[in-house]
Amino acid sequence: MEYIDFDNWKRKEHFLFFHRMDYPQYNICMNIDVSRFLNFTRDKNLSFYYAMIYAVTNIANRIDDFKYRIRDGKVVLHDKIHPSFTDMNEEEKDNLFKLVTLDLKDNIFEFEKSAKEASKNQSDYFELGKLIGRDDLIYITCIPWISFTHISHTITLNRNDSVPRISWGKYFKEGEKVLLPFSVQVNHALLDGFHIGKYIEMLQEYLDGIK
Repeated sequence: MEYIDFDNWKRKEHFLFFHRMDYPQYNICMNIDVSRFLNFTRDKNLSFYYAMIYAVTNIANRIDDFKYRIRDGKVVLHDKIHPSFTDMNEEEKDNLFKLVTLDLKDNIFEFEKSAKEASKNQSDYFELGKLIGRDDLIYITCIPWISFTHISHTITLNRNDSVPRISWGKYFKEGEKVLLPFSVQVNHALLDGFHIGKYIEMLQEYLDGIK
């Protein structure tokens, strides 16, 4: 992690413009093509959900702008960010979710195995101790029952909240493609539409090209 030299930062003016807003968060929703990625997870006997968590976090780590965070009035750039995701507590049959946080692994297979074990072994709904003092995260959730066209998130009105929130819904067929409703929410002081566009472009290339 490093602190940004704010006075010489090329984004200084944009940061100051949006950071003054009461609610600098914004959200963009779109459909992404998961046709090939879904087949890949089925062929490799991987959980689609855990595999997607790896994919979206892996690509976010390739774009520095997604690793900026606002901390104590300064901007930091993390070396690596990790997923903190919701998961259903299926064994209890209580229809309640838990929040699972773990480090990103080196490959999709290792991560899928680690995520599955971490979720299975976690008995508490919210292990908040793992989150104290951490902002090197991406918050991830899935609404697999609904093919949404828009989604909003609960959030504390804090202009320094700069952890991206990524969500997706129920995939559906459209012609020969399988499409996934997908949402990215970020702090505008750190990320513009250009950066989300680049992120989606890189994510789509990854989903299409995985073997």
